[in-house]
Amino acid sequence: MRVARTFMTIVRFLRRPRVFDTTLVIVLLAPVLLGAISMIAARGETWATLSAGFHVAGSLCLLMRRGRPILTVGLVAALDVVGIMTQSVFFTSLPSLIACYSLGRYTTGHPTLITSAAVFVVYAVDTEVFLAGTGSWLGSLFAVLVPVGIGQLVRLRTELDERGRQEAADAAVRAERRRIARELHDVVAHHITVINALVGGARATLPPGQDVTKNALESAEQTARQAMSEMRRLLDVLRVDGNEGPDAATGVGAERLPVLIKEAGSSGLPPSLTVTGEPVELPSAVDHAVYRIVQEALTNTRKHAVSARTSVRLAYEPAAVEVEVLDDGLPKEVGAPGFGLVGMAERVALCGGRLSTGRRPEGGFRVHARIPLERP
Repeated sequence: MRVARTFMTIVRFLRRPRVFDTTLVIVLLAPVLLGAISMIAARGETWATLSAGFHVAGSLCLLMRRGRPILTVGLVAALDVVGIMTQSVFFTSLPSLIACYSLGRYTTGHPTLITSAAVFVVYAVDTEVFLAGTGSWLGSLFAVLVPVGIGQLVRLRTELDERGRQEAADAAVRAERRRIARELHDVVAHHITVINALVGGARATLPPGQDVTKNALESAEQTARQAMSEMRRLLDVLRVDGNEGPDAATGVGAERLPVLIKEAGSSGLPPSLTVTGEPVELPSAVDHAVYRIVQEALTNTRKHAVSARTSVRLAYEPAAVEVEVLDDGLPKEVGAPGFGLVGMAERVALCGGRLSTGRRPEGGFRVHARIPLERP
């Protein structure tokens, strides 16, 4: 394990741009310098010294191939041209191939096309004039086109990978924002509505002469309504489009429905709960969705219906669970629509189920969800 970790550390170190380019230059220089020194020591040939000098200069230019690829390929091509003219370099050198690759890798659009064409013309003319019979325009075309094309392919692949990672990160952020928006709406809106209903009920039952208490309760009602308005504006900011997976349950589920029904009853809404079938342990996402659907339906009934009685039915089936919330209240005028039904639909869809909502022919409102249960 220690050897593997050391190896991975070395690999990560070498993948740093500056370290990689420096290592590349050293790898290019070492064998050429050693070969040139040995040849000069053995025979003292001048062309070996010139050839090594052009190779060293071209390799050193590669240190700026990422930041200034056009300048790099221009300098390396100029060195090759002079080397071909002096018969010290035969055709394109290895640094020129790497420079052409860097041109395709780190530039885009017209600069890449224009620079590649210029380099090709320079190489084609130079080889035809000074290396007649050993080079041709076709060889120059491949010497420039192939490395530039490979660089372009690598650049496109890298950009696509980076775009995919960025889109995945953005999708995760949008999913978290939507989850937070749902939780705020389901939890905070529910409790604020309960508080508002309790305060209103307390104010309505005050005996005459309790003006101070009545004013305090009216102020509390106004504050609760203002809090709901501010929260709606916050949800408008948080709520964005995006695909997401089922959010994890936050400690609430079908087993807490009796407590929720009791809370709704204490706030002036008389609901009833009916459970049919044999209760089973639900998947966390389904369990969470069942609770939030009932909670949101009760909250909507309390806000949007007058003199409503509500019945909640939870049915356990072998392959699915059904939840239905019915009320018989009369609709009342309300403000701008919220995100309750949208949040219900999202939760049910994420669990693979179906949700239907709407007015009942005999009066009132119906919320019905059927969610399949995954069986091993």
